[in-house]
Amino acid sequence: MPTLPSLRASGGDGADPGRDEVASLTFESVTKRFDDVVAVDALDLEIHDGEFMVLLGPSGCGKTTALRMIAGLEEITEGRLYIGDRVVNDVDPARRDVSMVFQSYALYPHMTVRRNIESPLLVRKYRVDGDGAPPRKLTKAERAARVDEAARVLGLTELLDRKPAALSGGQRQRVALARAFVGRPQAYLMDEPLSNLDAKLRAATRLELVDLHRRVQTTVVYVTHDQVEAMTMADRIAIMSAGRLQQVGTPQEVYDRPANLFVAQFIGTPPMNTLTGTVTTDGGTGPAVDVGHGRVPLPPGLTTRLEEGRPVVVGVRPEHLALSDEGPLEQKVRAVEWLGHECLVFGAIGDSPLVVRQTGLARLEPGGTARLVVDPAHVHVFDPETTERLP
Repeated sequence: MPTLPSLRASGGDGADPGRDEVASLTFESVTKRFDDVVAVDALDLEIHDGEFMVLLGPSGCGKTTALRMIAGLEEITEGRLYIGDRVVNDVDPARRDVSMVFQSYALYPHMTVRRNIESPLLVRKYRVDGDGAPPRKLTKAERAARVDEAARVLGLTELLDRKPAALSGGQRQRVALARAFVGRPQAYLMDEPLSNLDAKLRAATRLELVDLHRRVQTTVVYVTHDQVEAMTMADRIAIMSAGRLQQVGTPQEVYDRPANLFVAQFIGTPPMNTLTGTVTTDGGTGPAVDVGHGRVPLPPGLTTRLEEGRPVVVGVRPEHLALSDEGPLEQKVRAVEWLGHECLVFGAIGDSPLVVRQTGLARLEPGGTARLVVDPAHVHVFDPETTERLP
């Protein structure tokens, strides 16, 4: 594995930001308005030094606006944004010591790969850690060493003399990543950088990004609407909807304990099944939810007092349902998709769509019925009015 150089960018035209050792990012009640539209609403979020944080949500949820506020490309309407312990609301973008990778690559078409990667080093000053000297422009030899290092890390050494038109989409994206990497910023900001790649290349590049983060140990803020990218890459995920933060946690935390119905149905492929019903203790099998075409048992650890007849929404992931002739739920089968190692049974209970994930092939015919059992340890319960999870 190549060793990484220890040069750090200086702020703007030479002022040393003095925060080389800290790359935490903190949103403190940050709001962004565009006229009457609130794009980001009172965002409170701390991104730790060296963390790979993914901002996840559907289009228009405010995640890219939040990223652009870190970069200084959008002004903050209210609240404060910190890089380390420094408020940067009014700090020029060039003085924030961050690098941004865009969805569109944004390469210079008339420049070679080498020149594209080198371009940030030509306009900014740097200091060598520990030498006590003021920030300075890098020498030609130092720039060449930095470019060669970035090219080796991202597998671009053989492409340095080509121009972007001679590269594939994946190669262009790696050039954009190398250009961000070469400046050794305090934080990398990535705005859906893989969305233009095909599925196979996207999966390979995800691994490259995770490996790159492991090597450089620098803060990464990554924006995507693709929950597979979020689940496979993130140290933590911040899920947003309509400008508001819904939940922050590790991939396992947001999958196992979604904070509300939005998170429950946004995380997971296929998404969590949700059924509306009422609490019942009738039947002698313990507390359950009557969903009209059967009953869903309530989890044994549920601490919230659920009165008889109270309306609730229960959520069950497809892998926590199983086909069984004695199952208490009856599903009308609409389609069966066989994926080789497993199959997905699509159907409905009443008017509510339902998906079951099964190992192997389920011998079911569309139009027929199937009975299901539920693992009560993996049943989630939500309030239908607030949509919040019931503890």
